Amino acid sequence: MASDGSEKPTDSALRKQFSHAKRLLFAYWRAFSGPNIAVLLVGIVAALAFIIGLSHLRQERVALNGPLATFLPTGGDNVIRFVSLLLAFLLTAITVGLQRRKRLMWYGAVIVLPLASLLALVTAQATDLLLLLFSFVILPLLIRNRDQFDQPIKLTPFQIAALGSFLAVQVYGTIGVYVLRDEYTGVETWTDAFYYMIVTGTTVGYGDIRPTTGQAKLFTISVLVIGTTAFGAAFGSFLVPALESRITTAVGKMTTPQHSQLKDHVLILGYSNLTEPLLNELTEATDVVVITSDTETATTLKNRDINVLTADPTDTEALRDARADVASGIVATTGDDGQNTLAVIAARQVNPDVCIVTAANEQRHVDKLEGIGADEVISPTVIGGRLLGRSVLGDTPLVDLDDVPDE
Repeated sequence: MASDGSEKPTDSALRKQFSHAKRLLFAYWRAFSGPNIAVLLVGIVAALAFIIGLSHLRQERVALNGPLATFLPTGGDNVIRFVSLLLAFLLTAITVGLQRRKRLMWYGAVIVLPLASLLALVTAQATDLLLLLFSFVILPLLIRNRDQFDQPIKLTPFQIAALGSFLAVQVYGTIGVYVLRDEYTGVETWTDAFYYMIVTGTTVGYGDIRPTTGQAKLFTISVLVIGTTAFGAAFGSFLVPALESRITTAVGKMTTPQHSQLKDHVLILGYSNLTEPLLNELTEATDVVVITSDTETATTLKNRDINVLTADPTDTEALRDARADVASGIVATTGDDGQNTLAVIAARQVNPDVCIVTAANEQRHVDKLEGIGADEVISPTVIGGRLLGRSVLGDTPLVDLDDVPDE
């Protein structure tokens, strides 16, 4: 007779079933509290703020019945009519940035959402209270997933210079117009001067403000020439890379003739922290092709004359386009062990005989990656730990870091 402590088959089955259910519920919770949900909710708030803004514009006077209404200056109700629309445009831009996991946009969301909730405390309208409710829901999600929004906004030196010159011209023109306000019709405040600079610099020119003296006309000419040039340079510096990115997404960065010429090259699947040192090691010795789905990374590598194919590095068709069948070696460096696994499987399907090397972020995945077809699996964590140990004991490290070039 079995002892009382033995586990019956039915008990084991039930335990596995309920254990699976707990894991499933945890997975659902993670899915519904992840960064994608936070981005979606910010987009919903942007749409809601736009609808509320249109509603405010249709009202002859916005009722200010909230507890913070008493702190508004005279005429504040006119400003409130446009606040929701301004918040809507800001949140729309923030939503786009959050989708790309930009850190700056995360800070923007954390600042703008409380401002949206303050609107409800000023008007106390039922529709505005929805903004307050959504803000209380979204902010904890954003804070919980803050580590997911870690991508910096990268600006080229030309973009920084163009943007700086545009801002400098706005300051120059606004101060100049205000100083010469007696020589312009319709300029009485700093707001009027700034408004005139914007409509002049963007070549809109409504004609409601005009210079009346020769000195004011000469100053306006200088503002018009310098302002339109700065505006065009700033606008173009951001538009051209955006168009290049779209073209990269549509057709990739390599043409068919380039594909046919590839042979005995090294194919790098994905882009991560390991890719730059790898490129430094390989580009001088052999031809290299990088497959990455990140269009910004692809554009940067193309500008450095590195062969790039903008595609999914785990897609067998992309590997065939990059001539993996005649490559001398393939390296999977996506930065994620799961993606590395799929990349190794795809590479082995396209070329059963090629040497495949990959990196394992976690040591327990080394055997698994070797089991699915990787010839060599490197664990940077293990290597780094051993180097640290040798250095602290005074032994000669395997690599002299002074010989490693700076990135």
